[in-house]
Amino acid sequence: MRRATAVALLTCVLPLAAPAQVQRSSDYLAKMDGDGDGRVSLLEYQDWLSYAFDRMDRNHDGVLNADEQPGGKRKPITREAYRAQLAERFRKQDMNHDGFLGAKELAAPPQ
Repeated sequence: MRRATAVALLTCVLPLAAPAQVQRSSDYLAKMDGDGDGRVSLLEYQDWLSYAFDRMDRNHDGVLNADEQPGGKRKPITREAYRAQLAERFRKQDMNHDGFLGAKELAAPPQ
């Protein structure tokens, strides 16, 4: 159920990211790589993907209630729970387990 919630939220949230849309995995790397070291840390990954959560959180209480989520029927989710889901996704994408994502890992869907 947890994974389904994360996937559903990401499916709804990512389209809101129109200004940050990218075409290639190297574009994702460039957008997410805040310190310019050529790789994405967990914190960079979470921060970049959390902007859509923050946009949807209209009352700025750190919780996406049903009425703030597309469809208005999902269970509430806290910003912390969302970041935890992102951390799990990050770990699955980190194929070489070095604690960072490169362009190739960003392009691969989580296993």
